[in-house]
Amino acid sequence: FPVTILCTETFPAQGPVKTKILGKQTPQKEEAAERVQDDMNYELTEVMKEFRPEHERMLWSLPATGSAFKKVYFDPSLGRQVSMFIPAEDIILPYGATDLDTCYRVTHVLRKTKAGIIKLQQAGFYRDITLPEPDKSKTDIQQAKDKETGFRDFNDDRYTLYECHVDLNIKEDKYGMGEDSEIAVPYVVTLIKGTNQVLSIYRNWKEDDGFKLKRQHFVHYQYVPGFGAYGFGLISYRDWE
Repeated sequence: FPVTILCTETFPAQGPVKTKILGKQTPQKEEAAERVQDDMNYELTEVMKEFRPEHERMLWSLPATGSAFKKVYFDPSLGRQVSMFIPAEDIILPYGATDLDTCYRVTHVLRKTKAGIIKLQQAGFYRDITLPEPDKSKTDIQQAKDKETGFRDFNDDRYTLYECHVDLNIKEDKYGMGEDSEIAVPYVVTLIKGTNQVLSIYRNWKEDDGFKLKRQHFVHYQYVPGFGAYGFGLISYRDWE
């Protein structure tokens, strides 16, 4: 199968990471490159246990939907970096967006249990607020997927969160551009669906970056490039026929 071949190429026996030295090669650079390669391969194959299965899920989803995403971030509940597959319907982009790097708002739809949110509250990652009842409404995409698969979410009591990677002008923030500035800078704002209560607001640039450039947490894979931000997949071609 094509996906099996792709996974074999992505994860060869010596590891998925291979370093390349730019410029003049020296023994010191070769030793440093080997250390980086060994460390990254250990991180991706031994520490980040989800890396390969999540990558395989992405490869299976990509041909059908045309777009698939991976999110690489630090998970405070695990205390390490993670790399997770995100289906296209859980990434919301504004109308007219062409790519993630220049997009002013990327929203990741998260689903977490009450216990998972409380754990992050106790870790100081989310605000310590009283949680409302979870919103049970479903999108048209969720209803269509449930109909196709035969699944029902009668006992699904998870919360739907909107994690918005967005440019904002927060004048009260000491890390912002100042009270007199009208320039929006990148933040990550997490809301609870239904009540729009804010769970967290974090700056999304390196503190020592004078340009305040957005830190990109998402990797976008496209099967066939489309006219906008999303790619075309086999389902799209079937709908055209």
